[in-house]
Amino acid sequence: MKITDVKVTMFNWKQSAWKTGVGTTFGGTTLLGILTVTTDEGIEGNAFLGSSRQGADDLAGPLLKFLKPLVMGRNPLDIGAIWWDMWKENRSVTTNAIGAIDIALWDIAGKVAGLPIHRLIGTCRDRVPAYSSTAWHTTTEEYAEEAKHFQSLGWTAHKIHPHGEPKMDIKICQAVREAVGGDMVLMLDSMWAYCYEDALRVGRAIEELDYFWYEDPLVEEDIYNYVKLHDKLDIPIMSTEYAPGRLYGMAHWIQSYATDILRGDVAVSGGISPLIKIAHLAEGFGMKFEIHHGGNSLNNVANLHVTMAIRNCDYYEVFPANGANKYALVNDIEVDDKGLVYAPTEPGLGYEIDWELVKREFAQVVS
Repeated sequence: MKITDVKVTMFNWKQSAWKTGVGTTFGGTTLLGILTVTTDEGIEGNAFLGSSRQGADDLAGPLLKFLKPLVMGRNPLDIGAIWWDMWKENRSVTTNAIGAIDIALWDIAGKVAGLPIHRLIGTCRDRVPAYSSTAWHTTTEEYAEEAKHFQSLGWTAHKIHPHGEPKMDIKICQAVREAVGGDMVLMLDSMWAYCYEDALRVGRAIEELDYFWYEDPLVEEDIYNYVKLHDKLDIPIMSTEYAPGRLYGMAHWIQSYATDILRGDVAVSGGISPLIKIAHLAEGFGMKFEIHHGGNSLNNVANLHVTMAIRNCDYYEVFPANGANKYALVNDIEVDDKGLVYAPTEPGLGYEIDWELVKREFAQVVS
């Protein structure tokens, strides 16, 4: 089997603008891309390219210029060798582009085998709890009401993206804990907002509120202060979402005792292949590896396959909790009334692209 073509079909993704954390904006009208890898045996692999923040038009050019020549004519089942060759181009292309091709190759492998991708990796479970992950809200009351809403639906965990201002963020965390009581698991994702001193103050406050983890209080370059923070706090710290070097930067974080939990996803880390490796690296040190949302629906399907094939990821992230990142699948991943999501059962990625929607919102094909 050989790869005969790589192309990107772009179509409009229209939604109301929204934001999260310290003012990171999403939505409006962007272009979502379907990355298709074609083979000489008629089997195709697909992945989504782009997000509601950065469209496929920003990513497709470098992908086709630098990555397509690397994969043309190769056996699509040589996933490990192809990923390494793509990774060596990371100075010229984003991890999102590398990840899209890697996901499409895993989709092909699953279809060839007639199995879901998580079966090829090595299934560990068939369900996992989800957590609702907030967008930005103006008031503490809005944060509290959102958490109570998802608690009423049977969800067992909830994560806050606050304002990035320490005093206000502590008030938000207090209001949410008071609203949901002690039974709901709560997390805080400060989105790299603080200096060391403020990160310490917020961390001590949410320790008292029994928060489950403290995510990204400092920028990833600041390992020096992460080490100090880790030494001062008891609450588990989670970082490395955008750690320099991605997979190859994780060892330094572990050796430095700078974080308790590793972080990544198929877009930021560069595909299913490195995500598996990071998870296993964390497991070897007895650490958790919590998978971040993927920025689009099919990336989140890919994340879910990895989640079902590892032991050390406690939750599946639904971001934002109102579903604004869901788009262009016939049926998307849904959370049931017990707060659970379930392993895909069909070959490959196992979720069907809404080709009728793609036709209606079609923009262009580039190859």
